[in-house]
Amino acid sequence: MEKTLDAEAVATLSVAERRKLLRALVTLEEEAAPVPGSSWRWDAVLVFIVASCVVLAAWIGVLAVTLPKFYHTGNWRGAWVGFDVALLATFATTGWAAWRRRQLLIICLVVLATLLLCDAWFDVVLDVRTPGFLASLLSAIVVELPLALLAIFMARRLLRLTIGQVMRYEGLTGQVPPLWRIPLLGPAPGTPLGRLIKARAERRALAAAACQSSATQPPCIQPSVPRKQPSAGREDNPPAA
Repeated sequence: MEKTLDAEAVATLSVAERRKLLRALVTLEEEAAPVPGSSWRWDAVLVFIVASCVVLAAWIGVLAVTLPKFYHTGNWRGAWVGFDVALLATFATTGWAAWRRRQLLIICLVVLATLLLCDAWFDVVLDVRTPGFLASLLSAIVVELPLALLAIFMARRLLRLTIGQVMRYEGLTGQVPPLWRIPLLGPAPGTPLGRLIKARAERRALAAAACQSSATQPPCIQPSVPRKQPSAGREDNPPAA
């Protein structure tokens, strides 16, 4: 079999054969490329997020017990004007991304939905037992919540279309799986906490194996805390590159 394929030879293949060739090429690239999303830094971020959720849940309980039901605040106008300015900027950026057909539109739709939900929540909650409660409730039900749900639906639809296009280029067939089942950047076996615990032992084991396999090389030095670099005035011991 020839090691190279020109465009004319590929054009003679059937659709099924081209998909099979694409799948084989993608599999080779996945085996050769490093696995993203499995480094200790990525695991540390995930563990930090989980710890933040635990701390935030405890803090919510503290606030629910200690905060007063009524509170007089200052700069009320600035808070709401600033929030609406941010909402306006998000609407404008979303419109630009939709007009230019950019992937940024997915992020803008998620941010827009979040701001609309926050606007509806605070409008309704802060107007309880006030003359403006009914207007805030109708505004949330008729305007803000439908727009937020529409933005979420559009973002999900665009994500699935993008993933389906990538799957087609990789030679995959079938329906696009749910978003919660699709890997972010690639397979990353194990849990983040388990990989973090084992990371140090695995690095030491690899270093020890490398030292034992290179008997003719100079003695291996175990990794330690980097020493302070010599001062710039000394030329007899220049810093290592």
